[in-house]
Amino acid sequence: MSVARSFHTASALANESVLVTGGYNGSIYYNSAELYNSSTGNWTTTGNMSILRAYHTATILSNGSVLVAGGYNNAYLASAELYNPSTGTWTTTGSMSVARKFLTASTLSNGNILVTGGNGNAGYLNSAELYNPSTGIWTTTGSMSTARYGHTAVTLANGLILVTGGYNGTSYVNSAELYNSSTGNWTTTGSMNVTRYHHIASTLANGLVLVAGGFGASNSYLTSTELYNPSTSIWTTTGSMNTVRYYHTGSTVANGSVLVTGGNNGGYINSAELY
Repeated sequence: MSVARSFHTASALANESVLVTGGYNGSIYYNSAELYNSSTGNWTTTGNMSILRAYHTATILSNGSVLVAGGYNNAYLASAELYNPSTGTWTTTGSMSVARKFLTASTLSNGNILVTGGNGNAGYLNSAELYNPSTGIWTTTGSMSTARYGHTAVTLANGLILVTGGYNGTSYVNSAELYNSSTGNWTTTGSMNVTRYHHIASTLANGLVLVAGGFGASNSYLTSTELYNPSTSIWTTTGSMNTVRYYHTGSTVANGSVLVTGGNNGGYINSAELY
């Protein structure tokens, strides 16, 4: 990349490029963006966002545009903007009702984007809101039962959104809950065996959800992993990672395995492992 950055986003575009946006280098917040060409292995700069931001989300919409929302740049952000891959330019869109960083963003079956939790001027958040790409407007929806920061959100095969773990401002949590986009309501589901935040969650080919690593139990970095069964709402432990890590990533690869990369455990990690 043209600059060193952390707490940025990376989005795989339809043209086989990867869009990287924003981030932080320890002293500077960025509004810059760049594209990785998977065919050539080269990076090129593209249009800058209108706002410096890190700890934000980036979500690909059904029309191919990328929605960037929230984040932080020495102030919590409610703003959102759209990247057009055809022109390489950004346009502002409606702002969220609540400024927040370390939020999650999930695409619903109707094309709307669900944003949950994070923290902001009001502290740790249990609120959620919906972005309508057709109107560019955000509306509030049902609130989670628990404030969460550093949590995960994944879409299940039945269309429900599973939110797990996080930190509520007082303690790390192991609870999980489900969002129903038809009703706008949340319902609690089975709790994980271990409290954790800044973990990863990945949906497997068999419909189970793998949660791995993070930080939490006994104020320690975690190697533990567990599986959520949507049919029973029960979590079961599975094989532990080889390395304790949080702030890592998890990606499902073509053969169905989950690739876990990087993270932190008191020092930065360059190792990777497959589940």
